[in-house]
Amino acid sequence: GRTRQQGEMGRRPARCYRYIKNKPYIKSRFCRGVPDSKIRIYDVGRKKANVDEFPLAVHLVCDEKENLSSEALEAARIVVNKYITTQCGKDNFHLRIRVHPFHVLRINKMLSCAGADRLQTGMRGAFGKPFGKVARVNIGQIVLSVRAKDAFEHHVVEAIRRATFKFPGRMKIFVSKKWGFTDLFREEYLRLKAEGRLKDQGVHAKRLREHGPLFQDVG
Repeated sequence: GRTRQQGEMGRRPARCYRYIKNKPYIKSRFCRGVPDSKIRIYDVGRKKANVDEFPLAVHLVCDEKENLSSEALEAARIVVNKYITTQCGKDNFHLRIRVHPFHVLRINKMLSCAGADRLQTGMRGAFGKPFGKVARVNIGQIVLSVRAKDAFEHHVVEAIRRATFKFPGRMKIFVSKKWGFTDLFREEYLRLKAEGRLKDQGVHAKRLREHGPLFQDVG
């Protein structure tokens, strides 16, 4: 198992910190010594794939107002990445984690070993020390999204279904009607593309408006 640092007990389970009770408490010059977030990579797969290559988008949506720990986000990222890579190949999808853990959890460490009676302070100075990081999510907020080719839809849905077991609370899976990570419905995307009214922005595409300076549309 994990080697424990001197004096560190086992990590508190996430159920202790599941509900959003306090104000957001972020890392700042007042709140220092915050442990690093477990999740460091938010985009995996072929993240530079052009917007035309991956029309399918599937989202994992949270159905509760709660905290999701950085450990849970990392576990979900790993399980989705591993499953889709084995089923579809590593270049046929792009996974993006859509929430970032900014909220710092605190723990009021109590000493419970023998001979600690002299050091026990009880509730004196009970404001806890930084302990971990979580993302605060709302009902209906997207936790992670995957874009891929249409042929791999059932593999992507299955991968995201496996990720739901890493999170507390109810999660829902939605297959988007929009094209990839754009905000355009599929028919609209294809129509605008045929009319030459889309501005390709790599992973994303933007509709060219009919207002504004003329030179922006040229080229």
